[in-house]
Amino acid sequence: MTQQQHQAIRIAVVGHTNAGKTSLLRTLTRRANFGEVSQRPGTTRHVESVDLDVNGQAAVRFFDTPGLEDAVALREHLAGLDDAQATPPERIRLFLQGPEAHGVFEQEAKVLRTILDIDAAFLVIDVREPVLPKFRDEIELLNSCARPVLPVLNFVRDAASREPDWKELLSAYGLHVQVRFDAAAPFVGAERELYSDLSTLLRDRRELLRAVVDSLAAEAAERRHAACARIAELLVDAAALRRTVPAGEFADTARRRTFVAALQKDVFDKAQRCTDDLLALYGFRQDDAGEAPLPLIEGRWTLDFFSPEAMKDAGLRLGKGAAIGAAVGVVADLAVAGISLGTGAAVGGAIGGAVSQGWGPFGRKLANRLRNVHELTVEDGVLFALVAWQLKLTRALEQRGHAATGRIAAETSATQDAPTRATAAAVRAVRPARSHPEWESAGVATRSFWRPAPQRDALAADLARTLQGAFEP
Repeated sequence: MTQQQHQAIRIAVVGHTNAGKTSLLRTLTRRANFGEVSQRPGTTRHVESVDLDVNGQAAVRFFDTPGLEDAVALREHLAGLDDAQATPPERIRLFLQGPEAHGVFEQEAKVLRTILDIDAAFLVIDVREPVLPKFRDEIELLNSCARPVLPVLNFVRDAASREPDWKELLSAYGLHVQVRFDAAAPFVGAERELYSDLSTLLRDRRELLRAVVDSLAAEAAERRHAACARIAELLVDAAALRRTVPAGEFADTARRRTFVAALQKDVFDKAQRCTDDLLALYGFRQDDAGEAPLPLIEGRWTLDFFSPEAMKDAGLRLGKGAAIGAAVGVVADLAVAGISLGTGAAVGGAIGGAVSQGWGPFGRKLANRLRNVHELTVEDGVLFALVAWQLKLTRALEQRGHAATGRIAAETSATQDAPTRATAAAVRAVRPARSHPEWESAGVATRSFWRPAPQRDALAADLARTLQGAFEP
């Protein structure tokens, strides 16, 4: 590349007030806090810049501009300038040198001054607006600057869309290349198409724009992999969670509730950290989602493992020289209600579920029996609910624009059914963690025996690959 080809492509984002310029930039740069998005007219009052980096260097420099507020009057003013021989860009420069550029047309002057110093412009259009004369004047003003203009049609999914009328108007002014891009919920591939269409207008910058597209695709794949890895860590942590309870206290209803409540909080904290991490990974704020209630998993009491009836039902044989052929699974299920992911500030769900008095390997069960203690572990149903929600959240974040102002809610958190196959496979695959309470990494400060384990890391990696299957078509 030449030095000019290495330089960041300068793009001015222009359009009428409240067309969605700042919203588009938030989505393209994945910066939910850039600028101010509001329904109030004229929210952006100054030109602000933000970079899109590729491999640590600015590849595109965007300029967020104020809305064009009085293009009709400005067009009339330009027509009255003395120099009739001036070209359209020269007339724009004459205007910028006059007092009106610092007075009644100050906002328009900021926009035009920026356009004269950039490579191209994105003209953001709210297609819900009727095609009025003022919009024709805005397009003529932009064309007068002699810079490539790429129209970006926003809010095209809205029932009030007038997309055909806008396409006809844009084509009448020679703007035949147009991009449909919903800033709040972008179409799949819309970002790639935007830069690809831009390359038709900036032919000498095609190589850099191709690098931008490739980099964005690689970043998306890395984010998804990181999200699955984080969910896998949650699954291992929750499966490895194990709390011992003296039998006497376990038999006391009030004391048992205390233990269950403590376990419930541990599960809540694990899930809360995971949801916060996913929001941060995708560049969203912790308050960008509401609570997503999940159905409760009813708890129940089952047979005592060591009762003769239970052993008979399980097909176990004890006697001289005999070995225990198998272990009966869960001994007692305790209902845990109302776990909430994202209370107030972050995304989550009311994770109803069950916490079971699990036993793990038979040797530990027997030892605990002799010590007269019980163990509390998280039931498979809870693990399934936890992971299914985190996957649904990840899907929602991948389809959400950073300009979206509404919070992610349960009924809109995913556009597809819960990824049951990959979730169930992951829950089955995590069972080895139940035999390793030392693998629980949450609350390290209070669990001095915890230490990283290669086996734990390998299991988490396998689970992450399994969870990737939830995103395959």
